Amino acid sequence: MANDLTFTQLSTVLNSIVSQATGAAAQAVVDTSTFVNVAQTALKTGYDPLATAISQVLSRTIFSTRPYSAKFPTLRKTAQQYGNHTRKLQVVDKDFENDQRFSLTEGDSVDMYVVNKPKVLQTNFYGSNIWQKHITIYRDQLDNAFSGPDEFAAFLSMYIQNASDMIEQAHESTLRMAIANFIAAKSLSDADNCVNLLAEYNAYLGLDGTTGKEYKTINDIRQPDEYIAFTRWMFARINTYSDWLTERTVKYHLNITGNEISRHTPKNMQRLIIYAPEMNNIDASVLSNLYNTNYMNIRSYEKVNFWQAINSPDSINVTPSYVNTSGAVVKGSAVTMSNIVGVLFDDEAMGMTTVNEWSSATPFNSAGGYYNQYYHFTDKYWNDTTENAIVFYLADLD
Repeated sequence: MANDLTFTQLSTVLNSIVSQATGAAAQAVVDTSTFVNVAQTALKTGYDPLATAISQVLSRTIFSTRPYSAKFPTLRKTAQQYGNHTRKLQVVDKDFENDQRFSLTEGDSVDMYVVNKPKVLQTNFYGSNIWQKHITIYRDQLDNAFSGPDEFAAFLSMYIQNASDMIEQAHESTLRMAIANFIAAKSLSDADNCVNLLAEYNAYLGLDGTTGKEYKTINDIRQPDEYIAFTRWMFARINTYSDWLTERTVKYHLNITGNEISRHTPKNMQRLIIYAPEMNNIDASVLSNLYNTNYMNIRSYEKVNFWQAINSPDSINVTPSYVNTSGAVVKGSAVTMSNIVGVLFDDEAMGMTTVNEWSSATPFNSAGGYYNQYYHFTDKYWNDTTENAIVFYLADLD
């Protein structure tokens, strides 16, 4: 399982995730706790059960296929060789002291060697997810089905490209679930930083129901006249949160009890993912009517067409793994959340690193007239809710 010094076989859950992402299956609850590694304070030890591997690359020429590039490029970190245990060290603020110069007394001396040890919080990430794919390449059977070597070569290239496209989509789909796990984890462990934009909009306008007017449902603010005013405010609000994240505070992330960490996230370290249909609606119905859009813009962002399943694009339904305030990793209850607008987060809050990525061909099977090409991967998906992040969503008011 995730968060342990083991390798998790991912193929079963991966097939379910990809089916939801492609629309082949309806949205169903996914137990993301099985493969997303989260920061934890418990220190584990173990050994590497695998030695090194030497990559073999099968050259490919594309004739009739379209290479697929996985989305969320900003969350894919450099592939680097490191062990199952990755640690993050963070210094915890300690209180200031009285200035000793102003408390001198006759006959006493001031001890300038009083020890003040640094207070450090160490969080740890464990576990890897492994899966493979292989394809069979025939010699005579396929050759007999085509008119000549060029046509066979084109087919073989298409075959290999299809395998590459599936691998790219697998990386994307599981990274998509890492984002969903992070959102669900925030809702369970750091709910104050999950912002219902409808509620904040009412608070901003001073509408509490006593004045006879209140935007109580999502449909209320989606009416044409109301939507323009709401989205203008929403842009400003997200930019305001972006500004707030640059302040060094303990406010916008989960804190471990007794080890509260002051964090700040500079603009260049902030990442923003926004639900694409919402942004497309804003572009068409709001920005298109503005003479100068410079006064209504949002920081750079990446659009996501769906959070978990393409048939239920604005929602998630996952059972997350997360760290609680004691520093322990726990498996949460199932979280269903709809109308997710976006998530603003520190670059170190979540991501994926792929290591030990290699392929190899088997010896030729003289009896069967074929050989197999195998692709192997070790993926590390991680969440760290002790880093700054804000989840934006819309929900009807009670």
